[in-house]
Amino acid sequence: MFKEFGISEKVVDFSNDILKDLKERFEKIDEIAEYNQLKVLAAMQKHKVSEAHFHATTGYGYNDIGRDTLEEVYASVFHTEAALVRPQITCGTHALCIALSGNLRPGDKMLYISGKPYDTLEEVIGIRESKGSLAEYGVSYGQVDLLPNGEFDIEEIKKAITEDVKLVGIQRSKGYATRPTLSVAKIKEAIDAVKSVREDVIVMVDNCYGEFVETIEPSDVGADMVVGSLIKNPGGGLAPIGGYIAGTKECVENAAFRLTTPGLGKEVGASLGVISTFFQGLFLAPEVTAGALKGAIFAANIFENLGYKVVPNKTESRHDIIQAVEFGTPEGVISFCKGIQAAAPVDSYVVPEPWDMPGYDAPVIMAAGAFVSGSSIELSADGPIKPPYAVYFQGGLTWHHAKLGIMKALQQLCDDKVLTL
Repeated sequence: MFKEFGISEKVVDFSNDILKDLKERFEKIDEIAEYNQLKVLAAMQKHKVSEAHFHATTGYGYNDIGRDTLEEVYASVFHTEAALVRPQITCGTHALCIALSGNLRPGDKMLYISGKPYDTLEEVIGIRESKGSLAEYGVSYGQVDLLPNGEFDIEEIKKAITEDVKLVGIQRSKGYATRPTLSVAKIKEAIDAVKSVREDVIVMVDNCYGEFVETIEPSDVGADMVVGSLIKNPGGGLAPIGGYIAGTKECVENAAFRLTTPGLGKEVGASLGVISTFFQGLFLAPEVTAGALKGAIFAANIFENLGYKVVPNKTESRHDIIQAVEFGTPEGVISFCKGIQAAAPVDSYVVPEPWDMPGYDAPVIMAAGAFVSGSSIELSADGPIKPPYAVYFQGGLTWHHAKLGIMKALQQLCDDKVLTL
């Protein structure tokens, strides 16, 4: 079958040699997946999920029992007081924007303590000038960079929490940076430092790509809000759109008033027939995330063994599903993405090219032949065409598809003479 996909015996043999050493790591991933699977199942049983919760609502969406029950399930899974889970949230950036703008007021300051946030948040915050940014509404911004080793700069964080700081932001995953993803244990250290200075500061964690990778979430260690996208881990590949905010009752209510309108909040917002996919996607999410994690580890081992810098490296512990590979040239990034696209179930015949995407400061190439457009829990790869010319691989609804995607990317790199086995 690999021959049918144009994969040479040399690539197959090289890949199989890599896999021989990964058995124990894969078994550990399966143990985490089992724990999280049972956690999700327990939450669904606790709230008596039934077929009645899958029916569509339209219009205002008043008394949508499926939507309301789903939010109770999410709150139980993340061990929070409340949750907002809606198809009206268009993406992860939108969810973060709602969480921020719902809980910040003119004169407040937000402080990111994990360095500069992901590119698309720069215009939300006002780091790059944009209409409707938080800066236009009088919200100021501060930043504490991570230390060179990727650790939180605890002393600088404590100094930066001045009286006007209302909210502290932490980005768990690396975004388009080649720094380590932050473990929940490290996030706890940072939250404890923040709260030791001022207990009333809101701590928001951008949890994108990190859900179900560990047995605990940032909300288990003191985060007031965790925020993410349903076309990443928690949607399990089935959710066609949506995002979530889980946290304290006050923070979630404030976000709901920003999502809809003051006075209406969570009471409105019809589920429009997608709610069953939200439930089922969440149920599948631990296993889907496990497959994506195996693919990331497989990729790290292949490309580190070929001499490339990979983040995380092939032996490091994993705290999100993203694998970065630094090729050092645009050709390497482009060839890798071509290979991933060629392994897709949808649009496999399409050749991806870099383009000027909204929200980014450099051309970006994206490979994503997905059932849900832009879904990055499905097999996908992307990266900005700028130094250090790193590609970011993630997803795969099954481990075997993730494996094929990596092998196809390796084959493409060989065919384009970017590397030689």
